[in-house]
Amino acid sequence: MHPQLVLWLMAAALSVTLNRICSSSTLNTISDADKIVSLPGQPNVNFGQYAGYITVDEKQERALFYYFAEAKADPASKPLVLWLNGGPGCSSIGVGAFCEHGPFKPSGGVLLKNDYSWNKEANMLYLESPVGVGFSYSVNNTYYNSVDDEMTARDNLAFLHKWFKKFPVYKERDLFITGESYAGHYVPQLAMLIVQSKLFKLKGIAIGNPLLEFNTDFNSRAEFFWSHGLISDATYESFNTICNYSQIRRQAQSGTLTPVCSRVASEASREISKYIDTYGVTLDVCLSTISSQSAALNKLQETEKIDVCIEDETVKYLNRKEVQEALHARLVGISTWTVCSDVLRYKMQNLDIPTITILGELVKSGIHVLVYSGDQDSAIPLLGTRTLVNKLAKQLELNTTVPYRVWFEQRQVAGWTQVYGDILSYATVRGASHEAPFSQPERSLVLFSSFLGGRPLPEGLLSESAIDKHN
Repeated sequence: MHPQLVLWLMAAALSVTLNRICSSSTLNTISDADKIVSLPGQPNVNFGQYAGYITVDEKQERALFYYFAEAKADPASKPLVLWLNGGPGCSSIGVGAFCEHGPFKPSGGVLLKNDYSWNKEANMLYLESPVGVGFSYSVNNTYYNSVDDEMTARDNLAFLHKWFKKFPVYKERDLFITGESYAGHYVPQLAMLIVQSKLFKLKGIAIGNPLLEFNTDFNSRAEFFWSHGLISDATYESFNTICNYSQIRRQAQSGTLTPVCSRVASEASREISKYIDTYGVTLDVCLSTISSQSAALNKLQETEKIDVCIEDETVKYLNRKEVQEALHARLVGISTWTVCSDVLRYKMQNLDIPTITILGELVKSGIHVLVYSGDQDSAIPLLGTRTLVNKLAKQLELNTTVPYRVWFEQRQVAGWTQVYGDILSYATVRGASHEAPFSQPERSLVLFSSFLGGRPLPEGLLSESAIDKHN
């Protein structure tokens, strides 16, 4: 064996050994200042938590805020997963961490354990991006006036570069980037920068209900509404012949909504009503306390408990001074933490940038891509997303390696899936909203675990022993 190869193998073995013995207690001392002792109202846990700032531009004093929850067990053996929420301009910590798949969920001033937290499977890094979202800030607040996709991707790459200096034990770890909604832009664009720079060990990306191509995604809304009985035949016909959803969205964004498009939009809104959550058409909406009590008294059938007011609880929690102190967070240039930014002025023309083509480039580069849809979301419906992924697979000439079929979570159908070339996957999450882990946490965790492990989604009923092991 060549002497250099022997030395390389010895170094690699030593690196693996060091990775295995390193845990939250032995991370580089640079990260100690960001370690969370305990969050107010938090139950006892045995995994490390960190939060703080990474300055991505010293001159402009621009800093991104993060929250990091190490894996619940054996973090040294598990990958690193970055999570980005969309908007553009909404908080990954407020939505992803505290409403969806973080280790805790706020309830009545305390934190409850989330039994389906994604840090069961990975070391989870939540980033408030771009600058101006949540606790992230720029001292030069004129920066907020024209933020775009390119600036966001560049800042996110700078964040990762500096974050790995603070947490060097994770730099050689397998990296996955995940997100939802407008993260259909953030995630692929950041992933492409990483591929081009060859800085980190990016293995795959997963994006839920993502904006990938403006016309296809938005025009599929009318068919979704109509097929779910939310609008009439006549209104559906108006969308197809008078003014479609992509026209309405573009005109509304630019402040040029025409009378004819306004009439179509108004009629659809009237029929759908304000009592339907268009991000999850089968979910109840968060009502006032009195209305909620009345609704509870009149409910005739018991259903799975989903706290549809969790966002309100999160806003209250993250605005508590002692919570901000525990997170090492501060409010800069704002008086209140909000789920979606009140100061950021994102270039909404960026919505028109197709990112489905970037997914194709990532696949060609050997990056595994999972696109999934909560099937009860009308904001970015599965109809458009599935069409786009199927079209991409044909363009890339990828053979179907897993034919369209159901997948299971325990003893129930959890959704449908199709895999192309063992590198591009599409899946639906049955009964899930725009934020799939919020409304279907168990099914979303199975999807996430399978993706990280490179396994096909379960294709049959699990045995009792398998169910016990999963739980």
